[in-house]
Amino acid sequence: MAPAAPDADAYDIPWVEKYRPSRVADVVGNSDAVARLEVIARDGNMPNLILSGPPGTGKTTSILALAHELLGPSYRDAVLELNASDDRGLDVVRNKIKMFAQKKVTLQPGRHKIVILDEADSMTSGAQQALRRTMEIYSNTTRFALACNTSSKIIEPIQSRCAIVRFSRLSDQEILGRLMIVVAAEKVPYAPEGLEAIIFTADGDMRQALNNLQATFSVRSTTSLTCQEHGEKRARWKV
Repeated sequence: MAPAAPDADAYDIPWVEKYRPSRVADVVGNSDAVARLEVIARDGNMPNLILSGPPGTGKTTSILALAHELLGPSYRDAVLELNASDDRGLDVVRNKIKMFAQKKVTLQPGRHKIVILDEADSMTSGAQQALRRTMEIYSNTTRFALACNTSSKIIEPIQSRCAIVRFSRLSDQEILGRLMIVVAAEKVPYAPEGLEAIIFTADGDMRQALNNLQATFSVRSTTSLTCQEHGEKRARWKV
């Protein structure tokens, strides 16, 4: 009997989002970084943060989880999330970020609004200088979390105002553990060599591994794919 066709809903929600941890403690890998953020979540006093490391290692996931734990039901009103690779110039600092920092939001004592800047190392120098001034002016009400691949591309005046948390690539076993959870939840038929190929091509990047797993599943049960496009070893997997 042929496997059932995947539900259309399986394609609607990226699995990266569907299975994103909602608590810092559930973030996979980087135990030292996660432990530091757990302390912040427990104490409730978040400093400005720079989360630095390769793509797909949990930087954005960690800060989103931390923001949810700190702000609870106020998250929607008290968090501004931007991708700095799209909004990288002065205008985003002068308009979106400054307006958000000025916005009044009622929070628990000791809590702050949070600006999350993904790919912050792509911001122009001028935008970073403006951001540094905004961080100073609104330090009583707003905290900033900058996720980047390379912290050295963040200007020193911002670095000196932030706690830097470093992430590294995930191990194959760490990625496999998460993939097996998703495989079970989504009822994905698989061959071990297929998962090995996905993990191999992901190269420590959980986001890529989950995206590749979902893309493979979406081509239905009769298709074989190869990893030739990645320029690495070839492998086949059944989905």
